[in-house]
Amino acid sequence: MKHLTVLVPDGENNLSSIVGTYKIFSRANAYWKEQGRRELFKIELAGISEAVSFHEGLFTVNPHTHISAIKKTDLVVIPSLNHNYQAAVKGNQLLIDWIGQQYGKGAEIASICTGAFLLAAAGLVEGRACSTHWAVADQFREMFPGVDLQPDKLITDENGIYTNGGAYSFLNLVIYLVEKYFDRETAIFCSKVFQIEIDRQSQSAFTIFRGQKLHGDELVQKAQAFIESKPGEKISVETLSSKFAIGRRNFDRRFIKATGNTPVEYAQRVKVECAKKTFETTRKTVNEVMYGVGYSDVKAFREMFRKITGLSPLAYREKYNKEALA
Repeated sequence: MKHLTVLVPDGENNLSSIVGTYKIFSRANAYWKEQGRRELFKIELAGISEAVSFHEGLFTVNPHTHISAIKKTDLVVIPSLNHNYQAAVKGNQLLIDWIGQQYGKGAEIASICTGAFLLAAAGLVEGRACSTHWAVADQFREMFPGVDLQPDKLITDENGIYTNGGAYSFLNLVIYLVEKYFDRETAIFCSKVFQIEIDRQSQSAFTIFRGQKLHGDELVQKAQAFIESKPGEKISVETLSSKFAIGRRNFDRRFIKATGNTPVEYAQRVKVECAKKTFETTRKTVNEVMYGVGYSDVKAFREMFRKITGLSPLAYREKYNKEALA
C-alpha cells in the first residue's frame, strides 16, 4: 500500500484544500475496494502541531501524526495558504525541510494554489515550471525569481512535482492525481461523484491582468501606466522608447526584466483585459469591442483573445454575460 501525506501547515491556511484532497482520495480508495481491489493509499494528515485552527478558530484540524513519524511517503500534498506568505514560510521551516527530504527519498510532491510558496521555499522548483494563483504571481516572482512561474497553467507536471492554479481549481489537480495513481476509470468516477470538470488545463479565463508592478523600475512603471491609459490606441515600441527618451533595445530589455512581458505583449494583455470587462458588462458585439481596443482585423483579435484567455471572444461573452444573450 502506498502512503499519501496531506500536510497541515502552521498558520492561517485553506481548510477546503485539505478536506477536499482527503475526501476525494478516500472516495477513490473506497471505489477500488468496491471493485474488489485493495485500497491504494494509506492517507494521513501530518503537521508540526497537534492542532491547527482555521477561520479565526471556527474550525480546527487535528493531524493524524507529526511529520517526524513519517520516515517515507509516496505522495505529499501541500495545501494552499492564506495571504502572509513570508510568515508562512518562516513559520513552517520544519515542514519545508521535511518536504525536501521526502522528495530526495523518491516521494512525489503536489502543491495546491499558494502552497507553491512552501514548495519553492524547499528549493524544488528552482528553474522548473510552477503554477499558483494568478493573483499572487507578482509576490511569488519577487520571492522566488529563479522559478519558471506559469500562472496561466492550471496544472504543471514535471519531475514528480505537480502544481496548480488558484482557489477551488485544486479539485482538478486532485482528479488529475487520482488518474495518475489509480486509473482513468476511477478519475471519471470521482469527477462525476464530486461534479468536477475533468481534463481542465487552464486558468487563463479566470485571470484578471493587473501587470507586474513590484519591480521598482520607475521608467517602466511610467510606460505601463501610459499603455494602460490608452487601451484603444495602437502604440508602437518606437513611440514608447521615444516618449521616455531611451533606446529601443535598452527599453525592451528593461521592460521584459521588470514585467516578464515585452512591451507589445503587455499592450496586448491590457487590450484583452479591457475587452473582457466590456464583454462582461455591456451588450456590445465582438466587432464593437474589437474596434474599441484598437483592433481592426477580426481574425487577429480572435487569435489574440483566445491565446490569452483560452476562449474565443464569443465564448467568453456567453460565459460571463448572460444578459447579452437575452
